[in-house]
Amino acid sequence: MNDTVLTYLLVFLLAWPLGIYMARVFRNERTFLDPIFGPLERGLYRLMGVNEHRGMDWRGYGRALLYSNFVLGVAAYLVYMAQGRLPLNPDGIAGMNWHTALHTVASFITNTNQQHYSGQSQLSYLSQLVGITALQVATPAVGLAVMFAILRGLQGGLNGPATAGGATGVGARDLGNYYVDTTRAITRVLLPLSLVLSLALTWQGVPSTFSGAKIVTPLQAITASSGPATQVIPVGPVAPMVAIKQLGTNGGGWYGPNSAAPLENPTPLSNLLSVIAIILLPVAQVFAAGFFLRKRRFAGMILVVMTVLSVGLTAGAILAERAPNAAFVGLAAAGPNLEGKEVRLGADATAAWAALSTQTSSGSVNGMLDSFTPLGGLIPMVGMFLNDVYGGIGVGLINMLLFVIVTVFIAGLMVGRTPELFGRKIEAREVKLASIALLLQPLLILGFTAAALGLPGGPGNSNPGYHGLSQVLYEYTSAFANNGSGFAGLGNTVPWWNVTCAIVLIFARFIPILAPLAIAGSLAAKRVSPVTAGTLRTDTPIFGVTLLSIMVLFQLLNFGPAVLLGPVGEQFSLAAAASPARTAVTAPAVHAAAPAASPASVAASSPARPPVVSPARAAVGTPLSLAVGGPR
Repeated sequence: MNDTVLTYLLVFLLAWPLGIYMARVFRNERTFLDPIFGPLERGLYRLMGVNEHRGMDWRGYGRALLYSNFVLGVAAYLVYMAQGRLPLNPDGIAGMNWHTALHTVASFITNTNQQHYSGQSQLSYLSQLVGITALQVATPAVGLAVMFAILRGLQGGLNGPATAGGATGVGARDLGNYYVDTTRAITRVLLPLSLVLSLALTWQGVPSTFSGAKIVTPLQAITASSGPATQVIPVGPVAPMVAIKQLGTNGGGWYGPNSAAPLENPTPLSNLLSVIAIILLPVAQVFAAGFFLRKRRFAGMILVVMTVLSVGLTAGAILAERAPNAAFVGLAAAGPNLEGKEVRLGADATAAWAALSTQTSSGSVNGMLDSFTPLGGLIPMVGMFLNDVYGGIGVGLINMLLFVIVTVFIAGLMVGRTPELFGRKIEAREVKLASIALLLQPLLILGFTAAALGLPGGPGNSNPGYHGLSQVLYEYTSAFANNGSGFAGLGNTVPWWNVTCAIVLIFARFIPILAPLAIAGSLAAKRVSPVTAGTLRTDTPIFGVTLLSIMVLFQLLNFGPAVLLGPVGEQFSLAAAASPARTAVTAPAVHAAAPAASPASVAASSPARPPVVSPARAAVGTPLSLAVGGPR
């Protein structure tokens, strides 16, 4: 718990100056990095044929966003498919099949990084660098760029006064240049931070090389007659990829077990640096918004709401994982739930990581979420249902602004005032767009969950009953939240999972970005009403409590029934099974109902499974997969 408190303190200490710097960058003010990056950026603009002084309205900004992402997606898809015939492939890895490549493109072009493959064995170095790491740099930059474009719209646009002026029609305001904003996000923010973190991780022992896999003789072969004579250890330019995956709230991993793999996260210091990196920019973006809008009280209110939710969820996850694993009651000494966790990290660090990474769009993992207690597994779901506790880079604050608009509208109706945000009226158009973006979430998540559970052959999950529903619900929730983590235990390498998750990924990324962009364009063209005694202020504690209440109630109504049928139902069933009168009756029934586990789920068995491991299951795992199972 002390490590978690230290993480919060260090993040806030670093996020404050970083937020000031980011606001200056996107206000086009002079910074100390101008002599370094100014000439580089001008060269990039000439190469792309971009006029850096030409602004865009919201429609032009949105078109540029869709076009650039489409081009990047097609290029990445071709690299995945053809990697077997391309260079930087010392291990001779073949190309992906069409549906895995489709899902991987959709995942990484949307800043989600949901993996239905194992990175070290199914991607060449070229694919890891060009098709993965490059997108991990570009996609968070896109989110950050759009966030500042929306903030410009809330100020009236670059070509409109902030306090008054004639309305010239929706879409007439200049929200900035998409290509300039994205380039600045990459060169001024993401690359410098990634360089520093990459060097720190390399110092801690994370591989950073272009040589092929290493063939070593394990100690077991030296000290005993049994065991393999050699072991293949995949390496590569791992540190740069890990750095941007954490800083860019990307998630994913070079190795299938992600940051539970000792080569990807070797020391306590590398673990601390990674956790700080996951939430640093999401927190800094709130500070940046306050300085950019010159509304620090408003940003402070947003940050307090986010942090109250964050601390509550993180503490809940830690307490849930400190509880004993119900499957081991009476068979071992009482202690925290260590199933699916690296012992060198422990239950607290793993639970805190899971909570914080799902409060952002990171999805990076250092343990097996499928092996969490039911309530411990519920916490990451709640973080992704909210999707704006801190949120992804740029998109986290964008999602929060959608709830601000809804709260302004509801609060305005409650007090009999015309709803306004920063003096601009919230009318039917803005409320409709915000509602579309917010209601898309339950429609896609619950709709596809129901469809998957209704498949004739089943969804291919490794558990029956409550936990089986949780596995499916988590997969689509993770896809919608641009998170990418997973409960595992799913046969998600088949076309159904790859195609349906790709659909959720694309819609969940671009509609919640384009709708707020349209709202910003609409608000920018409106006159600003003067502040009076009757103005509904959005920077007060009362508004913050109202905002928090609406967020929680909205998601409780959306997902309450599904949660009751999943993790909450599982918790009650385990409590009933653990009682002395029921243990002897229920345990054999659960064991008989459980299907045979796949190799990917050997170590990820949930607490609902009995503490009986068959010889067939016990012989499957590999050293790296024992703690975490397969890919996310």
